[in-house]
Amino acid sequence: MKALTWQGKRDVRVEDVPDPQILEPTDAIVKITSTAICGSDLHLYEIFGPFIDPGDVLGHEPMGVVVEVGSGVTNLAVGDRVVVPFNISCGHCFMCRRGLQSQCETTQVREYGSGASLFGYTKLYGQVPGGQAEYLRVPLADYNHIKVGDDLPDDRYLFLSDIVPTAWQGVQYANVPDGGTLAVMGLGPVGQFAARVGVHLGYRVLAVEPVAERRAMAERHGVETFDLTDTVIDELRDLTEGRGADGVVDAVGMEAHGNGGIKFAQNAIGLLPDAVAQKLMDTAGLDRLAAMHASIDVVRRGGTVSLSGVYAGEADILPMKTMFDQQLNLRMGQCNVKRWIDDLLPLVEDPADPLGVMDLVTHHAPLEDAPGLYETFQKKEDGCIKVVLRP
Repeated sequence: MKALTWQGKRDVRVEDVPDPQILEPTDAIVKITSTAICGSDLHLYEIFGPFIDPGDVLGHEPMGVVVEVGSGVTNLAVGDRVVVPFNISCGHCFMCRRGLQSQCETTQVREYGSGASLFGYTKLYGQVPGGQAEYLRVPLADYNHIKVGDDLPDDRYLFLSDIVPTAWQGVQYANVPDGGTLAVMGLGPVGQFAARVGVHLGYRVLAVEPVAERRAMAERHGVETFDLTDTVIDELRDLTEGRGADGVVDAVGMEAHGNGGIKFAQNAIGLLPDAVAQKLMDTAGLDRLAAMHASIDVVRRGGTVSLSGVYAGEADILPMKTMFDQQLNLRMGQCNVKRWIDDLLPLVEDPADPLGVMDLVTHHAPLEDAPGLYETFQKKEDGCIKVVLRP
């Protein structure tokens, strides 16, 4: 089959790889009809090379049609149309029963001290072949699927695999009171949906984003947007009676704009031999924290900062005095996709499309175009906000 493979920093290629096979009775094989490029895929493209091997298949936002099931699969059949959540979980362990599927004890990657395995996302998360491919093997398939109907287009459902529940969880974690104010840092795909979720829940939503096309898209959904300027924090405080927002979603993460020194260090680590680079990233890795610091600056005292953007540094320095003095609450973590599906499936199927899932994709393309679109997405060129590939 054809699949998108990682070959090196900023080097991804569509290659012929072996078709996936049923390896366990609980597996299923899904023929992929749509698969998206996620913002966190760009971390693999740019930073996480020491934890990836050439030839690894990328992608963790797929959906398609079941073409084969193992003998132990009881609630899927050939022909079922499914979305595949990005985290791989069992549904019955201590963590899964508490709605913490991203911490599943059955699929935790204990070698690296990591949570649940993920599709297409490095040795840290199991090195499981991903979904930017023609076919995907789905482990523990009875639980790791979202069955959907046949009438609506893929774009209605596809983002249930990751970014819609990630945004929903981010807003839930931000703990905004009824009628309160939510600030969103970054209007990439997760930030777009986090802002729209906030509007849907009745909050005033203020969002900061340096790219004009992304601001314009959010404004279509009732979001007040602001360019990333030296005065934006003061502007947001002025709009909230000087207090700041009740809750903030940081939808940017470790590759925020700013801090060229840390960017240089990230790039330098990527040039080291993998064993050395892995050790450094595990113990002394640093993130660009501009978005997180801005979130701390803009949240009101007693408010909550919710981190949906990916962070990976083990030596990051946080402003603990400020955080303590502000009585700040901090929540974070990989999304627990299955926890939120009962809330979200009716919204993406609603004819009114309250979250605007049909107003996100800027680029539909065949799988063969993926390498060029990774570069376009990373550079924020051609108005690129979300890419969906059709294998």
